[in-house]
Amino acid sequence: MKNIQAKLQTFAGAMMVPIILLVLVGFFVGIGSAFTNYILPQGNILYNLFTMISNLGFFFMNNLQLFFAVAIAFTLAKKEKGWAAFAGMIMYFCFMRGIEGWAALEGWTAETTTVEALMANGYTEQAAMNFNALWSSCLGIYAYNMGIFSGIIAGLVTAALHNRFVDTKLPAMFAFFAGTKFVIMMVTLVSVPLAIVVYYVWPYIGAVLQGITAFINTSGLVGTFVFGTLDKMLLPFGIHHLIAFPIEYTSVGGTMTIDGVVYEGVKNIINGQAASADATGYITRNFTTGRVLFQLTGLPGAAFAMYRCAKPENRKKVAALLIPAVFTLAMVGISEPIEYTFLFVAPALYWLVYAPLCGLCYVVAEITQISINGNALLFMIPNLFQPHKVHAMSLIYLLPLTFVVYYFVFKFCIIKFDLKTPGRGDDNDEIKLMSKKEYNAIKDAEANGTPADSLEVRIIEALGGADNIETVTCCASRLRVTVKDDALVAPDEAWKNFLEALGVVRGKNSIQVIYGVRVVNITTAVKDILHID
Repeated sequence: MKNIQAKLQTFAGAMMVPIILLVLVGFFVGIGSAFTNYILPQGNILYNLFTMISNLGFFFMNNLQLFFAVAIAFTLAKKEKGWAAFAGMIMYFCFMRGIEGWAALEGWTAETTTVEALMANGYTEQAAMNFNALWSSCLGIYAYNMGIFSGIIAGLVTAALHNRFVDTKLPAMFAFFAGTKFVIMMVTLVSVPLAIVVYYVWPYIGAVLQGITAFINTSGLVGTFVFGTLDKMLLPFGIHHLIAFPIEYTSVGGTMTIDGVVYEGVKNIINGQAASADATGYITRNFTTGRVLFQLTGLPGAAFAMYRCAKPENRKKVAALLIPAVFTLAMVGISEPIEYTFLFVAPALYWLVYAPLCGLCYVVAEITQISINGNALLFMIPNLFQPHKVHAMSLIYLLPLTFVVYYFVFKFCIIKFDLKTPGRGDDNDEIKLMSKKEYNAIKDAEANGTPADSLEVRIIEALGGADNIETVTCCASRLRVTVKDDALVAPDEAWKNFLEALGVVRGKNSIQVIYGVRVVNITTAVKDILHID
């Protein structure tokens, strides 16, 4: 199970690589369309400039599948990542062109898959519409409308081929085609049977996705609560994106025709509404506005509860930690430092209280019909240019109410169960927040039988924590580590007196700790905890 979890975490991480493009789509379309629709007259040079910006956003949005293919192949490749990214692009085009070619041989083209043509050949109207929905054109290729799933398939297959064949050696006369070039040849060859298999299999997958879409659309507030709760419950496993992305960027999240263009996925629909001069508001059932509540006031309320529950002499230190974390949370939505802190000290608080509370935030946002683009302050900037599409007056009372609820719930749990949140531990305990990397390192160490106070775990802490470590190697007698910040590394006396070191040698952003012949075992254990190599 841990192996499966690790693979899912890696895959989910690969899905996050194109996220910068998804952020830019909201900015480019939201701001560019505001200027071209409402502010600037047509024909003005600035009008043309903002039209270009808006079109760039749509280019990213309409071709996400290609970017996912490249990103997944790049991320999952174990070496020669540049070649893997190149192979991912080639695989995507060969794969989709193969589906187009095989479909044409079977008689399915852009002309024969229209609703009118299908009904003329005996399809009922509903059956014709369902079959027509399976097809679309992307980058000049007419094939199945698979959305980002086509990129995911291409990226996964490419990564598998790349890792399998990147070290291939050939006889001297064919050496030019060895290694990375052999991967390119394998990608083009494998794309043919892959395209044929997917051609026959995808209609069944598409039918399943249509069923999931129907369930989501008919499940009402129950489905919204389940999504919001699961989104947080899966966060510690690093796979929450696997349920969010299909809803946000594929037909699983629904479809909407805006100005004659069909948009799939709630995020794409919102971007389409941002671009439309006729749209009067953003969709309210978008599985994102609930985040506005717990990111802007819910988690800050929990952070304030931690501050109030800290020992009086520690509150200044706790505030110095929590205020920057809350500011980052509100600005860009990065919530992990606060979440992982109480997840570590009180898992039940996270699973049984916090996650359901977040699910309720999604439900409340939907009940009160909040219609807004973005869920963190930075990503809400496009709303300033199209305020008439925002319907969020209920936030005036919901935000303070959410703060109060989270504050009292967390304060009660911290005091009732004596949870050691920052500032409540022993006087010699370090007051700090917990990062995802540090949380996983400690949990994996415990799962592998490594005590939380073992030498290896204490070495990681003395190096400034997992987030401060860049590389770990060793020679015959020394543990060699490069770090981001020298100031976070423990002093020499601590290494010698408490960490069993024979000596310490320091360099610029590096440290060598002398352990003698046992350094190999120590290095391996540290790497295992940090998931290095």
